[in-house]
Amino acid sequence: VGRNRLFHNRQGRFEEVTDSAGVAGGDREWSSSAAFIDYDNDGDLDLFVGNYVRWSREIDLEIDFRLTGLGRAYGAPDHFVGTHSRLYRNEGHGRFTDVSGPAGIQVSDPVSGLPVGKALGVAPADYDRDGWIDLFVANDTTRNFLFHNLGNGRFEEIGMFEGVAFDRDGKATSGMGIDTGWYRNDTDLAVMVGNFANEMSALYVTAGGETPFADEALLEGLGPPSRLALTFAVLFLDYDLDGRSDLLQANGHLEHEINRVQPGQHYAQPPQLLWNCGEACRQRFLLARETGDLGTPLVGRSAVTADIDGDGDLDILITQNGRRPALYRNDQALGHHWLRLRLEGRSANRSAIGALVELTAGGVTQRRQLVPARGFLGQVELPLTFGLGTADRVDELLIHWPGGGRQRVPVAAVDRLLTVRQPPREKRP
Repeated sequence: VGRNRLFHNRQGRFEEVTDSAGVAGGDREWSSSAAFIDYDNDGDLDLFVGNYVRWSREIDLEIDFRLTGLGRAYGAPDHFVGTHSRLYRNEGHGRFTDVSGPAGIQVSDPVSGLPVGKALGVAPADYDRDGWIDLFVANDTTRNFLFHNLGNGRFEEIGMFEGVAFDRDGKATSGMGIDTGWYRNDTDLAVMVGNFANEMSALYVTAGGETPFADEALLEGLGPPSRLALTFAVLFLDYDLDGRSDLLQANGHLEHEINRVQPGQHYAQPPQLLWNCGEACRQRFLLARETGDLGTPLVGRSAVTADIDGDGDLDILITQNGRRPALYRNDQALGHHWLRLRLEGRSANRSAIGALVELTAGGVTQRRQLVPARGFLGQVELPLTFGLGTADRVDELLIHWPGGGRQRVPVAAVDRLLTVRQPPREKRP
């Protein structure tokens, strides 16, 4: 709880610029996630900051939450008042303006007037393919948000209308981790949300590329594996480079001795890797059993991916509560081909955050959106990784740049990192 801090990278040395940038937030705010996005398509990166509950030591002592057999415990979020998240518009020259209210991301209860949000994770994605980045927000014990970008500097919160606010029974869950992806290799976008113990993870999926979303966690095989897990982070990733996006869950409980009162629960819990076996299987996701060190229980919190050793597959980093982070090297030995892309914007923001890439190989089209912010306290690397399976060539690579413009890129060879620079805009006569 307290002010946020922003450090400016000046050629390898960092300088704190929080006050001059105007992004400190409130002294009593509990920030839980952040995402740099270009929500207004002006070519620079704006900043969304997710805030959790209104907490103080005095409020916590007043609530005095206890678990039978354990005594004092973490207070359930529904005992605390929610808070508003913040959106900062980049004005250039290192300055931001707080536009949270005018932009429409502050959601209040129409009766009490109190803030509704209890944000833990955020997943930016252009869910309706209109060229403007939207925001999915996982809230804890209250409904999830979908902030639809109207393209005029404002958002509308439509999570209930689009089917991502509640679980399949119409109840709010303890949303924490959140990520988006096209795991079927079609136009159906999926939103995965990791929830509290005894609440299975949610997998909201469109139908034929059209909303509303429907929770297909049970149909796709996520129910039993995720039921007992307390999941802080979820990620789509193609860990075996077969061309299908798999799922990762980072798990860990809040209470050290939870096993004394709930025998099925443990403080440290193993991460879960769910393999995408494709259309041939009755349920698409199968819990991978032989995962090496990844099967060791952790007090997992955030999870991110990067190719740390440059061999083409994605390695995994999981942070823990009160313990050292765990770094897992992926030694993919199946011989699958791959292509990694580093994008550089010109009229778009330099990192090309928000770009949509469509890659076709072996008759299958995969989609990735370049949005490094992932869920609860996480950000993955900027390069995009495409597994190609046995395909040894790319038939088509199409990039939709932020702010408009498409570019087809010839790919001469695979199993390499390809850097693509946005071409200059053509001058109109």
